[in-house]
Amino acid sequence: MRYLSIAICLLLGSAPSAMAQVSVGIGIGLPGMSIGINLPAYPQLTRVPGYPVYYAPDLNSNYFFYDGLYWVYQGDTWYASSWYNGPWRLVGPERVPVYVLRIPVRYYRAPPMYFRGWQPDAPPRWGTHWGNDWQQQRQGWDQWNRRAAPAPAPLPVYQRQYQGERYPQAPQQQQLRNQNYHYQPRDAAVRQQFQEPARPPAPAVRQPTPQPMQPVRPAQPHTEPSGMPPPAPAGRARCTPPTGAKGRG
Repeated sequence: MRYLSIAICLLLGSAPSAMAQVSVGIGIGLPGMSIGINLPAYPQLTRVPGYPVYYAPDLNSNYFFYDGLYWVYQGDTWYASSWYNGPWRLVGPERVPVYVLRIPVRYYRAPPMYFRGWQPDAPPRWGTHWGNDWQQQRQGWDQWNRRAAPAPAPLPVYQRQYQGERYPQAPQQQQLRNQNYHYQPRDAAVRQQFQEPARPPAPAVRQPTPQPMQPVRPAQPHTEPSGMPPPAPAGRARCTPPTGAKGRG
């Protein structure tokens, strides 16, 4: 009886961590890509205090929601999607919204190695990581009035009913979003993500088809044209009498 009770406790204790064991390995692809995040259901999202951002505390991933889009920082790259399980669009460092950049280090559930030693209540040191060119281009990203932060966008909870085999493909996602989620992004960087069409996948490079090798024909022996005398043997001269000459009697 004692061992049965222990087994039941272990089973019950493992249930809340099921969502945290979601696979988040990355596989690089094209726009509208899969980055290896496979969520069985809509994740639990919690507000980051003082920020218009949500994060997913139960996922072993740097997973956020801001201004109508889901954001993931994976493999030193930012990705965005309008649906909780993708497909995902790659976002360059120069185009990431400032409030996403300002998320404190402590809310990254799978921080990269170079985050070590950084203040947990401060944003990552993106200027140090991405260099001076990025820092000059994004000046002031880490300076703002915390009391004037905008309100967070409403969560698209209608997506909770779409999971597993019911999860829509990319062509259906936009239609469902237009029907169920009427929020309009305020951030210019986010609006740009909605307005920019996804680039089509690059055409596959075809390898040239190897051609079968033609058999090499043996060289034909050289023959002299008909009517010409054969060449004289080496070392022996042949005299030909002049035309019209008569022999002596």
